[in-house]
Amino acid sequence: MIKFFKNFSKDEDGAVTVDWVVLTAAVVGLGVAAVATVGGSIDTLATDIGSAVDAVDTVDRSGE
Repeated sequence: MIKFFKNFSKDEDGAVTVDWVVLTAAVVGLGVAAVATVGGSIDTLATDIGSAVDAVDTVDRSGE
């Protein structure tokens, strides 16, 4: 049993997987934080752009 625990403590299989899981979780967390930070401003900007596009007069050329 002692030999099993010694081998288990020296075994590094799976360590790379854990590193990638932690790294991926950090990247996802940063992405969620970025979207939460600028989300309201993006919504306001999209509304302003939509209003500006609606206000533009168009020329009806179907009679030509």
